Amino acid sequence: MVNVFLDTNIIIDFLDINRENHIRAVELLKLLNDRNSEIYISEDMLSTVYYLIKDKSKVLLFLREIMKLWNVVTFEKDVINSAIGESLSKNVDFEDALQCFCAKKHRCIMITNDKKFVNCGIEIMNYDSFLKEKNA
Repeated sequence: MVNVFLDTNIIIDFLDINRENHIRAVELLKLLNDRNSEIYISEDMLSTVYYLIKDKSKVLLFLREIMKLWNVVTFEKDVINSAIGESLSKNVDFEDALQCFCAKKHRCIMITNDKKFVNCGIEIMNYDSFLKEKNA
């Protein structure tokens, strides 16, 4: 079984049927569920998703369900300090660095749709690479 950390854009793609990658997000979450994967997201993602998705009831119902099934984790000081250091030394996106170091702490593969996601020393995959590799 693999631990998978989902970036915010994956959840937004799943919830917003008008997004270009909605179908891929549905396929991804179905595959993760079928394989009984351990799914991780960061706690700060909850408010971000709620803020960005227009259908607030849909978001709240989704959040209620994933709270039963997924691991919702905090950053804590070690992750925050690592993300600050990475952002300062390499001029990378701080939010991405937080997600990446949080995924690393929990020994996860990161799945994101970002083309230039921070590399913090873990495996980073997009929809195509994950679905292709895991369906093989």
